[in-house]
Amino acid sequence: MADWAPIAKEYDPLKAGSIDGTDEEPHDRAIWRAMLARYVPNKGVTGDPHLTLFVARLNLQTTEEKLKEVFSRYGDIRKIRLVRDLVTGFSKGYAFIEYKEERALLKAHRDANRLVIDQHEIFVDFELERTLKGWIPRRLGGGFGGKKESGQLRFGGRDRPFRKPINLPNMKNDFYGEGSSEKRNWSREGTRDWRTRDREHERSRDKRWPERERSWAWGDSERERDSKEERSRGRERKDRDRKDRDRDRSRDRDTKKQRDDDKHR
Repeated sequence: MADWAPIAKEYDPLKAGSIDGTDEEPHDRAIWRAMLARYVPNKGVTGDPHLTLFVARLNLQTTEEKLKEVFSRYGDIRKIRLVRDLVTGFSKGYAFIEYKEERALLKAHRDANRLVIDQHEIFVDFELERTLKGWIPRRLGGGFGGKKESGQLRFGGRDRPFRKPINLPNMKNDFYGEGSSEKRNWSREGTRDWRTRDREHERSRDKRWPERERSWAWGDSERERDSKEERSRGRERKDRDRKDRDRDRSRDRDTKKQRDDDKHR
């Protein structure tokens, strides 16, 4: 904890993938890729890295002239390099600005971050490719920042600094046998043989089995008796219904016959 700092002094992909820089195992494949990468800074890049700013999240329509107009207010600019696609020539949304003096660099680093240019809030930091030991770019699984939706956030930079680790006291837990030795050290006389306990369990189960069989048999006989009574009551209801229907038919026939006799008289 004594050497803890919110900004990484040396790039470590494993630590960069942790919110507090304490992870011991990588949690995504990109971290593995960054740990295995052997990145060499682009030797074709010229200029003083200690006087260069990295400017990102630019509007794709922002030009070098617009950047010069905005950043020249902090001091004299030596060179602006807006990174473009080699095939299409379109802007990739980030640039490098080299100042002539360190005072101008520090002022721009302090005041220009989160400045809005062409409706875009920009991000400003020092150049890290040639100044931070062990640097791995984002395309190889490293870098800083990132979007939460990607699940590959990187910490230790200006955008997402490390959070201070929480030191919890070493609490003993008797659940895992971490209590006093008096509680942990059971005597041999007090211990039980697992095989003996299994045998006792088998015996008790054998004793309970006939009782269960009797109860099941009694339950079956009860269910059979109830079923027979239900069937008997059902037959009785059907017989009553049939007798009632026959009586109604006989009454209807008698009534009809009586009407016919009255007509012929």
